[in-house]
Amino acid sequence: MASEAKERSRLVAVTLDEASIGRGNPDQEHERAIAIYDIVEANCFALPNYDGGPYTLHIALVDKKLCLDIRAQDGTPLVMHHLSLTPFKRAIRDYEMICDSYYTAIRSASSAQIEAIDMGRRGLHNEAAELLMKRLDGKVILDFDTARRIFTLIFALHWKG
Repeated sequence: MASEAKERSRLVAVTLDEASIGRGNPDQEHERAIAIYDIVEANCFALPNYDGGPYTLHIALVDKKLCLDIRAQDGTPLVMHHLSLTPFKRAIRDYEMICDSYYTAIRSASSAQIEAIDMGRRGLHNEAAELLMKRLDGKVILDFDTARRIFTLIFALHWKG
């Protein structure tokens, strides 16, 4: 029974709305594809007070808000959440700056410097995942790793490359 519940409490597909998000450059598309693959490969995702699942997630940008369209595996609409991106602006900006520093450092910095930057990068990623979990509290049940992976995708939607 536990494995059956676990199998229902997960995302089996994540798609992006090309009409509102648009296509990115090849690097952006690659990052988005990796983020989606990572989410689908390992996640814990469910709706409170709903015994269905597994789920699909369609992500769009609507009126500068992140739109999470959650559906049953067969496509039946379940719920749509609109999240303001304003609380994520600082996290996205800071994460982009530290990622830029990291990618610059791996070309020329010492391993100790790279490790220090990477620790900061992971810390910011964790903070952003916690913020996402807080914003979805009572709306979506997800574990920390899934929140981290979804933030990776949110970041990939904004990444300038």
